[in-house]
Amino acid sequence: MVLNGEINEFDIIIIGGGATGAGTARDCSLRGMRVLLVERFDFAAGATGRNHGLLHSGARYAVTDRESAAECIKENMILRKIARHCVEENGGLFISLPEDDLSYQNLFVESCRAAGINAQVIDPAEARLIEPSVNSAITGAVKVPDGSIDPFRLTLANVIDAKAHGAKVLVYHEVTALIQDRGSIVGVTVFNHKTKTEHNYYAPLTINAGGIWGHGIAAKAGIRVDMFPAKGSLLIFGHRINNVVLNRCRKPANADILVPGDTICLIGTTSSRVGFDEVDDVRVTSEEVDLLLSEGEKLAPALATTRILRAYAGVRPLVAADNDPSGRNISRGIVLLDHEIRDGVAGFVTITGGKLMTYRLMAEWATNLACKKLGIDKPCTTMNEPLPGSRLEEGRSDGKQVTTDQPKRSSVGRHGEMAARIASESKYDNSLVCECEDVTVGEVNYAVNELDVHNLIDLRRRTRVGMGTCQGELCACRAAGLLGEAHNCSQKAKNDLASFLNERWKGLYPVAWGEALRESEYTQWVYSGVCGME
Repeated sequence: MVLNGEINEFDIIIIGGGATGAGTARDCSLRGMRVLLVERFDFAAGATGRNHGLLHSGARYAVTDRESAAECIKENMILRKIARHCVEENGGLFISLPEDDLSYQNLFVESCRAAGINAQVIDPAEARLIEPSVNSAITGAVKVPDGSIDPFRLTLANVIDAKAHGAKVLVYHEVTALIQDRGSIVGVTVFNHKTKTEHNYYAPLTINAGGIWGHGIAAKAGIRVDMFPAKGSLLIFGHRINNVVLNRCRKPANADILVPGDTICLIGTTSSRVGFDEVDDVRVTSEEVDLLLSEGEKLAPALATTRILRAYAGVRPLVAADNDPSGRNISRGIVLLDHEIRDGVAGFVTITGGKLMTYRLMAEWATNLACKKLGIDKPCTTMNEPLPGSRLEEGRSDGKQVTTDQPKRSSVGRHGEMAARIASESKYDNSLVCECEDVTVGEVNYAVNELDVHNLIDLRRRTRVGMGTCQGELCACRAAGLLGEAHNCSQKAKNDLASFLNERWKGLYPVAWGEALRESEYTQWVYSGVCGME
């Protein structure tokens, strides 16, 4: 059906623009379905964009959750092939400190190998050579195939491919109701946060991939999905002190992973239960900062003198267990709920649990079920099909070659072969908007024009503008100027700058910098066009 020039009937509607929702949209699109992906804010705005960016070998859960560990290592190896532009193959070390039980190392290695994870015991002296920043007092070390992965690039690559195969994607559209007809879910009502209007979209099947918010989405159909909102807080430091992922060789606990990524490193995480009324505005407490620092220094003493850039927190989409107040012992396994069988409500499926590392497998499970329900007989190909940005070299119109084997800090590293779409022919195109992250005018314009960028926060997720050492103090005005120019709206750009700076400082500093800047003469001067690009 077409209403007001817009198609509102699909084969499948997917709620949630995190990695799982984006991956499901891609898989469904590749199998020929007419797909609608709906996200209430921006891609990767929830738990997907608020984790430690670990390319998980599964070793962390080998002792306590072997099934999840086995899933992680298999998906780890797949992502190294299909998402090369999102991955840094750093390697990982699980270290034992004098306060740790060294005998745990034997159980750890045995459990890793049983799960299919290549874990090798090495001499502590060799570990110190591999990673000079590690605590020199280590008493044991194990090498594992950990790495780093950029969740924003990963999610966006799935969205790009879904759209290339016909999917319709709506960001800043919130599902306010599930449309029911004779006991079946037949569509959704969404609220457009930009236009402040409501629209209905219809499909024989709706997949709930809302993460921790999936609990509330299911409730709109009168269905109970018991979730455990487990908050995890992290700290990002101003530069990389380690090039190998460092883990504590013990049962999962607070602040036992130090992950390098792009230009920074980060320590995480904590785990504490929060209320559903808090998941939209989780804050990092001073106690959590102290804990992350004190425990992090045990992994790498240099953290004690390294500048903290920012703190942030996410909420894990765990399935509830009454006997675990922290959520540490809840399985990270995948949960796929067919509500027709479970609750007598047809046309509705929930995919939840899991981890960023298993998003592709989660999407495969959900899409397999969708195919079964819709009578589609097409196999999954996402384990072999490279994502946009991680495909073979492609020639540019100017004869240049673009490959994913570039430093991740460059635009080519961030976008892989998609960087061929970034203008770089003029001095202006190559001018730097963000010196910390080497983001050019051409890259900003590409993101604004082709990657669903509506504000500075979106732009930060697409290009890393403002993620570096200056935290947006030097580049935010330039980026907002370009964004305002693209949208022909200088006031919007000014407000976006305010939101951007509030987001950056929220958690560590209570001062509302954005509100102050909105009234500053300097900001008005910049957005009047006097300052321009430098």
